[in-house]
Amino acid sequence: MGRHHRTAALVFLAPWMIGVVLFFGYPLVMTIYLSFTNYTMLNAPELVGLRNYRYLFTEDPYVWQAIRNTGWFIAVMVPAQVLFALGAAQVLARLKSGAGFFRTLFYLPSLAPPVAATIAFVFLFNPATGPVNQALGFFGIDGPFWFTDPSWAKPGLVMLALWGSGNLIVIMLAAILDVPGELLEAAALDGASSAQRFRHVTLPTIAPVLLFAVVTGMIGAIQYFTQAIVAGSVASGSADITPSGQTPGPPEGSTLTLPYWLFVQGFQRYNMGYASALAVLMFVISLAFTVILLRRRSGFVRAA
Repeated sequence: MGRHHRTAALVFLAPWMIGVVLFFGYPLVMTIYLSFTNYTMLNAPELVGLRNYRYLFTEDPYVWQAIRNTGWFIAVMVPAQVLFALGAAQVLARLKSGAGFFRTLFYLPSLAPPVAATIAFVFLFNPATGPVNQALGFFGIDGPFWFTDPSWAKPGLVMLALWGSGNLIVIMLAAILDVPGELLEAAALDGASSAQRFRHVTLPTIAPVLLFAVVTGMIGAIQYFTQAIVAGSVASGSADITPSGQTPGPPEGSTLTLPYWLFVQGFQRYNMGYASALAVLMFVISLAFTVILLRRRSGFVRAA
């Protein structure tokens, strides 16, 4: 490549490179630096070495609860979303009439603002007056307490995530519709059933899309914040994110996630140095999971 072509390439790449440096590189470096300081946003950062990390791993009474809840969302919510989106896309791909209407119907919930959708879900699942428990009572079933019960708060958030999976359903649908028809026809001529065609033709073809869904879903679960914080606040009956006298992440810490605890530390308690250490922990976890998944992508494709 000649000098002229290299210069032209750099000119076209410059906006992207500047954006990466300003909006990713610089914040990342500053976050790592601040994680080694005592910084309240009112004073100049004071270097304290590994004190924030020692407190994080040995003394913080809530961080392990946040890690467990975040791990639960990764282990339960991400597979549930991927499987639900895959199943819904498979059904939508087979529709012969009304396909446009049902595709729109599945996609519309993803357009709802997260705060409004979460508030609506909490009221729908209100244990006393919500229509969900009233419908269950019609069939003689005692509905759970949902977002006011620590055992049901996270499953309720998973249902909210499934309801708002329209973006992922559209991606899965596009991947399924892009499977070469001649491959499916050849498998059918060889006597493969619908299930066998799906297992041996469709899944291997859309495996890269499944991997994308798992990676982005995992990162989203690690960053899970808005729905958890709104559901916990509404269910507790308080506008305060950490109601006085209650464990953060009501009810009883069941909705406490790493971003939730980071927000409380950084923007309620002004302990920005420790919040930066939590942010570094989230980054390391996300990076580790992403690298592991991408390094095993060939095995993932074969398994699919």
